[in-house]
Amino acid sequence: MGKIVRNAAGAVLLIANLAASVPARAASAGNMGAGTTSFAYAMPDYVPAAAATPTRGIALPLGKCVNMGNMLESPTEGAWGRPILDSDAAKIAAAGFRTVRLPVRFSAHADTVPPYKIDPVFLARVQHVVGALSARDLNVIIDYHFDDALLASVSSNATRFTEIWRQIGMTFANAPSNIWFELLNEPNGNATDANLPALWQSAITAIRPSNPTRPIIVGGQNWSDINSLSTIQIPDDPNIVVTFHMYLPMAFTHQGAHWMNPIFPIGRHFGGQADADELAMSLRTTKAFMARTGRVPFLGEYGAIETIPAKERALYYKTISTAFASIGVQSCAWSYINTFSIATETSWQPGMLEAISATTTIR
Repeated sequence: MGKIVRNAAGAVLLIANLAASVPARAASAGNMGAGTTSFAYAMPDYVPAAAATPTRGIALPLGKCVNMGNMLESPTEGAWGRPILDSDAAKIAAAGFRTVRLPVRFSAHADTVPPYKIDPVFLARVQHVVGALSARDLNVIIDYHFDDALLASVSSNATRFTEIWRQIGMTFANAPSNIWFELLNEPNGNATDANLPALWQSAITAIRPSNPTRPIIVGGQNWSDINSLSTIQIPDDPNIVVTFHMYLPMAFTHQGAHWMNPIFPIGRHFGGQADADELAMSLRTTKAFMARTGRVPFLGEYGAIETIPAKERALYYKTISTAFASIGVQSCAWSYINTFSIATETSWQPGMLEAISATTTIR
C-alpha cells in the first residue's frame, strides 16, 4: 500500500457486529455499543463461487492470500515494525494461506548510476525470505514496491527500473514456478496509462530471457484503484495477470491514519446503503473488465486500519473478500503484522482468519 491522498466520500454509517453470515438487516444499540442507535444493514449476503476461468491469458491460484506489508518495503527492514522471521512462513501456512504478496523496496537498495547494481546483501535477504516462504509451499508475489523517483519522472528513471528488474529476473531464474513478479505497486503521479505500457514492455523484455514463462503482474494508474480496470492497457504477453487495489470507503478504512491529508475522523462505520452501492459498482466494474478482456484479475490489496474495533474490521474483511469471491475473483489481505495487522505475535487478530474468504476452487 502506498501513501494515498484522496477526499472522503459517503455519509457516516453505523454497523452491526460480525455474524457468521450476517443474516440480519438491523442491529440494536446493544449490539453496537453505548451511544449508538439501530440502523438498517444493507450489505447483501455474498457467497463465494468457483474461481473464474480466463478465456485469455492466465489466472493465478492465489487461494487465501496475505501481504507482508511494512517489512521489506520499509526504508530499511525493521524501520516500520519488526523484521521478517523465518517462523512467519510456518505461521502463515498453518493458518490456511496459500499465497504471500511480498512488497520489496528494491529502489532503495540499488545504485543510481549504471549498471544500477542491487546491493547483494539486500538481494540475498530477499532470496532468503522467498525461500523460507516457498519451503512452506506458499506461492510468493515479489512486488516492486515504492520508487519515488520513477513515479516523479518515468522517462528519467525507466532505464534504472528496467535494469533492476533484469537483475531480479536473473536472481530468481531458477526459482519455483509459483514465484511471481509484480512490476510496480500502485502506479501514480507521473506513471499513467500514457507511459506505463512502454515502461512495462521494457521490464518484460529484460525479464523474459531468464524467465520465459513466469507470470508477471501489472496494475493500472491512480494507485491501481478499481477504476484502473476500465483504462489499463495490457502488455502483449501470454503470462500477464492484472491486479487492482481497493480500500473503499477510504473514510472507514483509513480513519485516523496519520499519513492521510486530510486525516479522516475516527468513528466512521461500514455497512450501510452507500457502502453497499459502492461495492456493487466495484463488482460491476470488475465483471465488465473480465467480459471485455477475457482475463481474470485479482484484488492485490484491501484492508482496514487496526485501530478500528475488531468486529467491525472483521466484517469489512469478510464482506470485501467474499464479495469478490462471489464473482470468482481472488484477493490478498493487507496486511500481516506491521500495519493494518491481521496477526499478533502469538496468534491472529480476533475473527480475522474466519473472516477472510477465498473462491471455492483455485485455478
